[in-house]
Amino acid sequence: MTSSRVSTTGRRGRAVRALAASAALAAVAALAGCADADPSTGSDHQGGTSRFTPVTQKAGSEITVWTDSTRLPSVQAYQKSHRDVKMKIVTYDGGADGSTYLQTKVQLFDRTGKGWPDVVFGSPTDVTWASSPTKPGAAAFAAPLDDKLIPESTLDGFAKGSLTPCQFHGHTYCLRNDIAQVVLWYDKSLMDKWGYQVPTTWAAYEALGVKVAKEHPGYLVGSVGDTNSHESYFWSSRCPAFHLTTPDTLRVDLQDPACTRMATLLDKLISAKAVTTQGFFSQGFAKSSGSKVLMAYGPSWYGQYLFKAAFHTPAKRIAAAPPLKWPGETTAATGNVGGGVWMVSSHSADLKASTDLVTWLTTSDANQATAPTYPAYAPAAKAWLAEPAHRDYFAGDVSGPLQQSADEVWTGWSNTRFSDATSWSSVVLPALTAGKTLTATLPQWQKAISDQARADGYRVTDR
Repeated sequence: MTSSRVSTTGRRGRAVRALAASAALAAVAALAGCADADPSTGSDHQGGTSRFTPVTQKAGSEITVWTDSTRLPSVQAYQKSHRDVKMKIVTYDGGADGSTYLQTKVQLFDRTGKGWPDVVFGSPTDVTWASSPTKPGAAAFAAPLDDKLIPESTLDGFAKGSLTPCQFHGHTYCLRNDIAQVVLWYDKSLMDKWGYQVPTTWAAYEALGVKVAKEHPGYLVGSVGDTNSHESYFWSSRCPAFHLTTPDTLRVDLQDPACTRMATLLDKLISAKAVTTQGFFSQGFAKSSGSKVLMAYGPSWYGQYLFKAAFHTPAKRIAAAPPLKWPGETTAATGNVGGGVWMVSSHSADLKASTDLVTWLTTSDANQATAPTYPAYAPAAKAWLAEPAHRDYFAGDVSGPLQQSADEVWTGWSNTRFSDATSWSSVVLPALTAGKTLTATLPQWQKAISDQARADGYRVTDR
């Protein structure tokens, strides 16, 4: 193996940036660093159809793999168990924190006509440019994996909607490594002690939050203060804040009832001091208030990396419940706060070895059963859930809620060429800190999203 280090800094995930100094939580950064929204499918935003013609294949040639540091051990494990495959492994930031390093390097390789890696780990946002040609008639960087490279039976094994971030122009350009579906985490010990029922609807969640604030002041049922809080709440409400109606048209309508209902609910709970505007991952929160979080509506990794690693909540206290429903819903919708992807380069001279690697990384029990976060591939997720390390900490079996929510991530919150965290962090969080309500801040949030979208070349509509 030849190892070349492109970046030793590894930009930290935006969900846990404030905790980068904590050794106990250093791993969380990489886990949530790809917490970008899911895209809608469609035709090429350049107006044509992406064309893919493999380069001359040279079976047995060395493949270059770019990975982040978190996934590095998995790539090394593949190399160890597949010694016949020649590999050059490179570590880089993996697209975390909205990094454009990969895109910048690919643009350079496109100009020089050489240097492309064969396999890369990245964020869903990377797929928005990697699936489109840099110039007319050229191939996109990412190869369409459903075009005779990955069997349909394998693609069908991924959780419902989890490959949506990979799909453009009618093709699938990546395999999803992991997902961070949102569920309701709660302290079962306290719920039992106080005689509270676990809510199944948003109305019950709101009512319980108000009740908790009155009966146990200081205890919390949620937070809206992190850079990804909107992905847990507004995404789960089917709010069309980032809805691509075509690859180049973004619908931003924060006055839609699906948005205002969540803003109204959260405003009531914020006013009651049941939901905090301080981030779970903000400086000092774990020490001051971590023991007073009764419930947290958040991603699948909250169990291990928020309650266990950050809050140090004792074992056998935390449990999970399925996503909450709104009136009239038979099926809940939920958000997604993380998850990376693997792409194969259209320039690879050994597509067989490259696709075998990404298939093994994303679908094999040998790799995914012990992975740090929830696998997107459903059979591998079952193996992951069976591992004692992923279940023994909890008060009960969390498999049911996690498996259910994995298939309920709403695909109407689209992956765009810009991060959905920027406007939330720069506009909404300061407004909340200043005492403004979410409802009153929705117009400013909409403007910020729209301005950023137009700057990135999107046509913006509110209908």
